[in-house]
Amino acid sequence: MSTAAPPLVDLRSDTVTRPTPAMRQAMMDAPLGDDVFGDDPTVNALQARIAAITGKEAALFMPSGTQSNFCGILAHCGRGDEYIVGQLAHTYRYEGGGAAVLGSVQPQPLAQDAVGRMQLADIAPAIKPDDPHFARTRLLCLENTWNGHVMPDDYLQGAVALARERGLATHLDGARLFNAAVASARPGQGALARAGEIAALFDSVSICFSKGLGAPVGSALCGSTELIARARRIRKMAGGAMRQAGLLAAAALHALEHHVERLADDHALAQRLAGGLRGAEGISVRSAHTNIVFADVAGERGPALLAHLQAQNILATGLIGLRFVTHLDVDAAGIDRTVAAIRAFFGAPAAAGAAGAAPSGPY
Repeated sequence: MSTAAPPLVDLRSDTVTRPTPAMRQAMMDAPLGDDVFGDDPTVNALQARIAAITGKEAALFMPSGTQSNFCGILAHCGRGDEYIVGQLAHTYRYEGGGAAVLGSVQPQPLAQDAVGRMQLADIAPAIKPDDPHFARTRLLCLENTWNGHVMPDDYLQGAVALARERGLATHLDGARLFNAAVASARPGQGALARAGEIAALFDSVSICFSKGLGAPVGSALCGSTELIARARRIRKMAGGAMRQAGLLAAAALHALEHHVERLADDHALAQRLAGGLRGAEGISVRSAHTNIVFADVAGERGPALLAHLQAQNILATGLIGLRFVTHLDVDAAGIDRTVAAIRAFFGAPAAAGAAGAAPSGPY
């Protein structure tokens, strides 16, 4: 007699979410057109909405965050230009080198500290003089959140001010901008307003709908009318122009209306997970910010722990240490099961009560 597998707890990334029933209904009900001709009303509504939230003149719906960053960098930079970026930033490390390979735009990567910041003292001398020996430095790229860390306002303001003083444009990889906004909003300030404050610092911002917001597909590049016009041409060359894309844009619109403030639930679940692991032998929490928890495993036992978790229908990722990402398809029961499985692997007793407040129902 077979025993049913326990419910899946997928903590690999917040990209693994499935559309909620309400989101699926919004997708089914969406009016459609042909976005290549510019007449898909749902895409147009999404672009207008996200442009308004970020305080930009225009926005462009993209299939992916990688393409959104790629089009943004190439809209700012031409062949032989350069952008300054963190050594571990997504736009440099995890996007296939697209700006260099396809756009002949050179990255100038700089070291980052433990929370993702390039030092201003390193950025300034990395800006090349106007000399034919050098690539022309045109752009500074930052990321918020970075590995779950929220970039402080004073750091963002200082970096942007330095860039503008030296004649550079600025781009924000804001794939998880709304996580940063929820985590740093002032009392009484909504997350959408806070996201707009952060985005206002930058000439362009890329925002992902398919991570914490839970849409199945899509990102948006936001910026000036002129920049978005250039990006539209680059998107076409990159094969990113879609036809009845309103089916996907409807999911993103639904997410903006219903899934932003609830990111606080994901943050609480991440703290619940971190609290449950603290004090356990064999594993130590390295960082736990917004919806991402990093942990180090003793004795090179990370792969064995991942296999142990997978056998119990719990998924995580690990290269150096482990990463767990909370999202709307994970609930408190799943987090508690994960904590119990990890502690059991190391022979530790179950934690006495989960740490931190967390929602009781599935999200």
